[in-house]
This record gives sequence, C-alpha cells and structure tokens, in this order.
Amino acid sequence: MKVLLVDDEALARLRLRTLLAALPVPRTEVVGEAATADEALALQQAAPADVALLDIRLPGTGANAGLRLAAQLQRLPHPPAVIFVTAHAEHALAAFDLEAVDYLTKPVRRERLQAALQRVQQRLRPAAEAGPAPGPLLVVSDRGRVLRLPLAEVLYCKAELKYVTLRTATHSHLLDDALAELELRLHELGGDFIRVHRNALVARRAIRALELRKGGDDGEGEGWAVRVAPVDEWLAVSRRQAAAVRAALEGGGAPP
Repeated sequence: MKVLLVDDEALARLRLRTLLAALPVPRTEVVGEAATADEALALQQAAPADVALLDIRLPGTGANAGLRLAAQLQRLPHPPAVIFVTAHAEHALAAFDLEAVDYLTKPVRRERLQAALQRVQQRLRPAAEAGPAPGPLLVVSDRGRVLRLPLAEVLYCKAELKYVTLRTATHSHLLDDALAELELRLHELGGDFIRVHRNALVARRAIRALELRKGGDDGEGEGWAVRVAPVDEWLAVSRRQAAAVRAALEGGGAPP
C-alpha cells in the first residue's frame, strides 16, 4: 500500500514512518512526504498514493488547511483514501463528512493505525470482492463516538430528554445531535422520513400500520400510533400530524 505523509513537523512524519515500518500487515511503502498542502497535491498528482496520512493543521492556508486539502485530493483523478492524524479532536465530524477512513489523535497508537490501514485495504479490493456499496452514510455522534451509519439501516429518530434515540434493526444509539439537525441531514442524503410527532421521525419504508391505540398523545384515552418494523415498536403520532401521516402513507406524498 502506497502512503503519503502530510505533516508540517518532521518529527511527526518520522514517527509515522517508524510505526508503518513496524506493522506486519498491511505492508506499506511511503512514496512521499509533504509539509504543506501544495506539496501534498503536487506529490499526489505526480505519483498517486493509495492513502494519505494527513494532519489538519498545516501552514499557509488557514487553521484547518488539512480539511481543505482533503477536499482537493478527492477531486483528483486518482484520489487517495484519507486518514487524519492530528492533535485536535474537535474536527472529527467535519473529517467524516469528507469521507475520511479514520480520525487518529496524536500520539498515534500502532493498533489504531493498523486498523485504519486495514480498512483502506478493504476499500482497495476489487468491487466484485468487496461487495456492493453501502449507499449514503449518516454521520452522527453517539455519546462522543463518531459513527457512520448506512442511511438504509435507520428506522427512526426520537428525541427524549437530552438525547435523540436513533434506532436500527439491531442497535439503539443515543445521539448528541439535535432532531432538527438530523432531519435536515436525512433529507440532504435523500432519506424518505415522515415526522409523526414533534419528537419523532420515522422512515416511511419501516411503517407497517397506523392505528388508534389506548394511551394517546396526552397519555390518556386513545391516540394514533405507527408500528415500526422489524423492531415491532409503536410510536405515538400527534393529533396535528395524524392526517398528514395518513395522507403520506396512502397517497405516497410527503407530509408538510
């Protein structure tokens, strides 16, 4: 695997070289070192690397030059996979929006670097071996962990107390993200989600029934609810949204 090292500190690049040389797998070759974004672009154009180990703070083009460099690298004919290696943990979400493979904080541990490079190795496999692409990925923060979840796996998002619960068929994630922000991102990714309540968004494909059930929106009497498959959970539908949800399910149109 051909590797490009991008860091303005020579000692940091030397440490990465040492870590790479100590890895039994995957086998790597450092094909270039750059201290600036311009140098990195020139090297990648001249001799394309498979992966760039990239610092976020680089001289000459602003505080977050590494993020801008990653976007520029993606536009090249032969873009490298990007692994951010930085002392600044606060840019993780922005990094994953740029489809970075991983985000390693200094000092880098050998095991973390190896795991990141193995993910790059999987990406480099022929398409037939690697299988179909997972489709759009939703980047979220689960109690401090940054996750990339396939949009097709998201069943619903429900705001509760300080967190938002994101449900898939196999996991419940407690997110730091606001529901309104998640709704916008889901829409931008092309997701088909219905707001059934002020505190809940449900994937249209996951709704199996809309029924009147005991314990309505106010906790008393009867109220509308939708059944979400395959988890077989019921989510309350507010009186305000009930007509719009029914119309969306029966007629295929999105609720207002």
